[in-house]
Amino acid sequence: MGTRPVSAAGAGHGRTVVVKIGSSSITDAQGRVARAALDKLCAEVAELHVNGDQVVVVSSGAVAAGLHVLGIHPRPSDPAVLQAVSAVGQSRLMGHYERGFEAVGLSCGQVLLAPLDFFNRAQYLHARQTLNVLLGLGVVPVVNENDAVADDEIRFGDNDRLAALVAHLVQADLLVLLTDAAGLFTADPRRDEGARLVEEVAEVDQVLSLAGGPGSERGSGGMASKLAAAKIAAWSGVPVVIASAERPRVLPDAVNGVSGVGTLVRARPARLPARKLWIAFALAPTGRVVVDDGAKRALLERGVSLLPAGVTAVTGEFQADEAVELAGPDGAVFAKGLVRHSAKALAEWAGRRSSDLPAEVPAEVVHRDDLVLLP
Repeated sequence: MGTRPVSAAGAGHGRTVVVKIGSSSITDAQGRVARAALDKLCAEVAELHVNGDQVVVVSSGAVAAGLHVLGIHPRPSDPAVLQAVSAVGQSRLMGHYERGFEAVGLSCGQVLLAPLDFFNRAQYLHARQTLNVLLGLGVVPVVNENDAVADDEIRFGDNDRLAALVAHLVQADLLVLLTDAAGLFTADPRRDEGARLVEEVAEVDQVLSLAGGPGSERGSGGMASKLAAAKIAAWSGVPVVIASAERPRVLPDAVNGVSGVGTLVRARPARLPARKLWIAFALAPTGRVVVDDGAKRALLERGVSLLPAGVTAVTGEFQADEAVELAGPDGAVFAKGLVRHSAKALAEWAGRRSSDLPAEVPAEVVHRDDLVLLP
């Protein structure tokens, strides 16, 4: 088979790789950790280490493992129960990783991250430092979301998104999303014999219609979740390979650019800063601000902040510092940002010049540092 470079750093050794593996790929139908699958992953990580590469593993499976230990079936929907179950399953999961990596001569370390670790600058830098020190020591960080104490629901596809954010955090050369599918297909290969593997994607938005439905009962993602994560990584400047965890040598082949290993999602040339990446993809919009043509052109062409004078309409019930979408007169959303006014206050000040605002009212509706332009 031919080869293709995955990144500028891919030509030599010393690459940093983030690999995410889903619950359905490392647990069996009863929710037990599938040792053969986990040992395969550990062996492939060890092969990369021998070649001088550094690897971060983002692993799902804590909830699935906890459900099996506690004898709970089917999977409950109560977030509090899921958080408690993950606390039971996480230690079991790490025990398996410790034994798997010890068998191939490596040490691993548990790193539990919360969403705000990627938004708060101090926490972001601390998380980056911790991961970099572990990698420098030759340790394989095994990352999971800190579900047990998270202040929000355990959401579908969170670890796919987490893996993309971690790839940005460690400035990875490649993100590999391992799943129970061989990649993205033109149709569901289980139902359509003519379905073909999509080997390369330049822009995720163009293939979202091929994503299909949710993942398995044991997992929380699906191809749509993988593509959403791939979009985050691509905007971070990190290429992504979506491939089957069961494929022999899937991880070394993905890292070395072997064609046909899965679906390669190309990175965008511009790399978003962490804060803007968070605004664009991790915060759900709570409202929408409609602007006039002049304000839209200024935002798109000159990179300025949005001022009240350019606002023509406000929808939603948002508060200051929440995420909102920005739309032009035609209703098409072209940007997203953190708003500095509540919906009620902005409706009052919409269309007014900054000089007409009281001194205590913020001059910007959305500051340019908190604004992300969308394609």
